[in-house]
Amino acid sequence: MTQPTLPLTGACLCGAVQLHVTAAPLLTLACHCRDCQKLAASAYSLTVMFPAGAVTTTGELVLGGLHSAERKHYYCLSCLSFVLSRLQAAPERVNLRASLLDDLTWFTPFVEIMTEEKQPWAQVPATHSYARFPTTAEELAELMADYAKTIAPPPPPSTGTGPA
Repeated sequence: MTQPTLPLTGACLCGAVQLHVTAAPLLTLACHCRDCQKLAASAYSLTVMFPAGAVTTTGELVLGGLHSAERKHYYCLSCLSFVLSRLQAAPERVNLRASLLDDLTWFTPFVEIMTEEKQPWAQVPATHSYARFPTTAEELAELMADYAKTIAPPPPPSTGTGPA
């Protein structure tokens, strides 16, 4: 995997909602749950998790889709593109729909979740798979740490001046 070039930018389908991201992703995911299949009109949805403070949106978002007190899904008011999700239990993070970003050349799903609802023909090159979700905060923290290693910048080139 490669590191994305910051800042990342993107937009909804009609361009009314613009995205600006100033930090590297915390995690990339493919979700196979039936809700995401329906929301994405595909076999799975692609998500990029970012620190909440690093994501800025302009344009009007509306709460929609299947949501609850625990999770909220936001859409462009104009074209109804699915833009992002926020979890009440994790206000420090935001889950952005990967397909809205202008540059996805760096994107590969690192984790796939809800594989118990996965379409039998769907293939995702994820490093980690879960029948449902990571079950503990520690497990999620380990996944984020492992993912961070995959997008870390390469070490500086050796100057050849080390001990002989």
